[in-house]
Amino acid sequence: MITDESGAGERLAGLRVGIVGLGLMGGSLALALRGRVAGLIGVERQGDTRQMALRAGVVDEALEALTPDAPPIDLLVLATPVRVILDTLGRLPALRPGGCAVIDLGSTKRAVLAAMDTLPPSFAAIGGHPMCGKETSGLASASADLFRGQTFILCRGRRTTPALEATALALVAAIDARPLVMDAADHDAIVAAVSHLPAVLSAALMRLAADERQWAVSASGFRDVARLAGSDPRMMLDILLTNRDALLGALDGYEAELAVLRQALTEGDEAALGDWLAGAQLRYAAYRRHKSAEHLHLPGGGPPPPGKIA
Repeated sequence: MITDESGAGERLAGLRVGIVGLGLMGGSLALALRGRVAGLIGVERQGDTRQMALRAGVVDEALEALTPDAPPIDLLVLATPVRVILDTLGRLPALRPGGCAVIDLGSTKRAVLAAMDTLPPSFAAIGGHPMCGKETSGLASASADLFRGQTFILCRGRRTTPALEATALALVAAIDARPLVMDAADHDAIVAAVSHLPAVLSAALMRLAADERQWAVSASGFRDVARLAGSDPRMMLDILLTNRDALLGALDGYEAELAVLRQALTEGDEAALGDWLAGAQLRYAAYRRHKSAEHLHLPGGGPPPPGKIA
């Protein structure tokens, strides 16, 4: 258990960190933590991924599975699809009988926090969600700078201790991300609109424009909107099923906007169409100003350094 109240760098320096799942998120976290912790233990089912991680020095040790006789781990990071996270949390008391500190990187939080809350008192747990990613997955896409300047959401639960929260904040600082503490239900409602809905819309567009004749005349606009359709289907399936209610609500709002557009278009109402488009443009301009202001406060300033695994 993490109990010391020392500075952020010292807090991480003495930790043996175990990362379950060495895909894009877990691999990127390992790369970002290299040299900052006492040891990195990767847990990954895929043998070729374990070998790649060891060859590239991403982790110090690589295990096929988390078992009761696995090496000591102070902080366990769950970086798998959400339903695998839930399964692991359910088995964690048997896998780590002495307890440990736990944080996850899952894209939905209510179900994860509910599972964390049932852990025995020997565990400390906090929910996490770094708001970043790529349309490609796997360790080969991992990058040490993936989290730099990005929001890293933290969700407290019944098993969140002050010491673990301080450690989570130290981890966020070490990877140059920006922490944001948020209620799990609020998190799921917000990311349904700004993260999960865009991925679903991208997939729908790709299913609609599935003809090579359409691709031949497509340009950057189609490419940018369709990009998220390349997301890992298994990851997205877990997101959809574990954030179903919030996503349905976001879809309702989107369909309401489309209904306004459809009516104005059907009636040939030029004024209404112009107002609809202008309103979107104004909101987009405000969004860009907000994100530009965030960029001015990036940790360290300047462009991120290279760190991708070839």
